[in-house]
Amino acid sequence: MKAMKAMKAMKTMKAAMKAMKSKKKAMKSMGKGAIAEAAIGDSGLKRSQVMKILNALGEVGAKEVKSSGKFVLPGVCMIKTRLKKATKAGKKMLFGKEVKVKAKP
Repeated sequence: MKAMKAMKAMKTMKAAMKAMKSKKKAMKSMGKGAIAEAAIGDSGLKRSQVMKILNALGEVGAKEVKSSGKFVLPGVCMIKTRLKKATKAGKKMLFGKEVKVKAKP
């Protein structure tokens, strides 16, 4: 009797895990073309015009992030660069063993 209950529990758990895996695969971000198509429907502009705007926006964003470290699209997003300190060379304890660590810029 206990074995039957355990088998049922395993089957329901497998089904739940399968459902969770399928949800993970479903999430995808929109590409540039999909964003352009969505903007065309709302604005009435031509596809080539919208693509030029998206390309220009990408170039301006890259330039701003490179120069000032921050780019903001008001009401949409903010992109910031993060400065990470360099790791020094030395010896560290990893999993109970002493390991030499190289310096990373």
